[in-house]
Amino acid sequence: MSFRTLSLATALTLALAACATSRGLHPDGQLMDANTLATKHSLADVQLTPAAWPAQDWWTALGDPQLSALISEALQNNPGLAAADALAKQAQAQVQGANAARGPQLNLDAAVPGARLSSKDYSYPVEDLGTFAWAKSATLDFSWGLDLWGGKRAAWEAALGRSRAAEIDAHAARIQLSVNVARAYIQLGYAFAQQDVADAELQRTGKVLELAHRYLAAGLGTPQQLHQADFAVASAQQQKAQVERAIDAVRSSLSVLLGQGPDRGLQIARPRVLKPADLALPDNLPVELLGRRADLVAARWRVEAAGKEIKAAKTEFLPNISISAMAGLVAVGDSSKLFELSSRTYGITPALSLPIFDGGRRRANLAATDAGYDLSVSQYNATLIRAVNEVADEYSALKSMRTQLTAERRAQQDAQQAWNDAMKLYKGGLGSSLETLVARQQLLAAEQRMAALNSQQMDLSVQLIQALGGGYDAGTPAALPAADTNAVKTSSVQSPSDR
Repeated sequence: MSFRTLSLATALTLALAACATSRGLHPDGQLMDANTLATKHSLADVQLTPAAWPAQDWWTALGDPQLSALISEALQNNPGLAAADALAKQAQAQVQGANAARGPQLNLDAAVPGARLSSKDYSYPVEDLGTFAWAKSATLDFSWGLDLWGGKRAAWEAALGRSRAAEIDAHAARIQLSVNVARAYIQLGYAFAQQDVADAELQRTGKVLELAHRYLAAGLGTPQQLHQADFAVASAQQQKAQVERAIDAVRSSLSVLLGQGPDRGLQIARPRVLKPADLALPDNLPVELLGRRADLVAARWRVEAAGKEIKAAKTEFLPNISISAMAGLVAVGDSSKLFELSSRTYGITPALSLPIFDGGRRRANLAATDAGYDLSVSQYNATLIRAVNEVADEYSALKSMRTQLTAERRAQQDAQQAWNDAMKLYKGGLGSSLETLVARQQLLAAEQRMAALNSQQMDLSVQLIQALGGGYDAGTPAALPAADTNAVKTSSVQSPSDR
């Protein structure tokens, strides 16, 4: 080996030993296994069936064509969906940009600048010195940064993962919108049921006030009873006004969800009595939920993208090769012709870049990327835990609601029978009008509680549908993205100084 070769090898070895390294940097986040989330006791004695997963048009099973029409209208007009779609398109454009950076670039430049040439600058034709002359040029520039370590591909895959997450976010926005419309519609139905009770209560208190006036006029009552009856009427009037305002408020919120003006809400007719969802859950719930919840699938794609970003950041510590070339025609002065053989020019520049010292910039970037991966993992794990617990909680609430409805239905039947008995006594001359009106008050109170429970049951039913994914289906868990364990297992890649 010659002295020159030995010197070059020694210098290269010293440079490699001093280059920037990623040694010691690595992410700490670990994806949670859905099977570790115990649900055996919380979902004991639950009816399990694969058919329990909501359909994409789950709202049609609630039995109200007007609700189906409202959800369809909202899915077409809501500005929030347009924003979600715009974010998805923006992410797709970033994917195209990242993919374009992987390939070669070719540019054509042409220019015709003019200038007075110096009389003493003999780099130009002698006959043009001291005159105003035009320079003509046309060149093709070629450049290609070779992706030796796959960093550009990893950056493209990271952008692709973020794009898929944005697309799924758009699906999630549609699911959320349909749920919000259904819940507002349920609230509107409850407000109308409250209005029925308020009207009946106002009618009842009016009759009590009328009786109080008659009793006082006949000397059988007291002013205190009259004031109490008038107080009840005033309270009933306030309740009626409050319910009417509640109807207007829900109609207004529906107008917003539909992307329309307030007059649109006024056109919504009174809802039908909706059918609550069957009290059943899908089998193998925690694992299957991974492909049925849009927020979970999107979170998983973000973990995948973060893993690819780590891989891309690691390659910045490694040497890279780029190639650039230029070919074209250049002519200066009126005596020179552009399109002739002597005007040709060309060049090629292979280049090697090796990071040696950057003040810790690459290490800081990799550390931030590792932290971004840990953040994505923690967000995924939190979403998974929340998803499983939401299903269990909504199911438990529905079970409790059925128990409450059974008890309240019995109370309502007793109040109905008490009122029927009071009416029989009154018609038989054995009871008073006041006694029947008191019995009527108990029945109205029971009807109001029943309406509230029915509304809560429907609302919980819709929330359970949302907790089960709202009809979204990303396929089997095997088809979902898996974290790139090779990219995130360690950040101590083999840079030249590690070999």
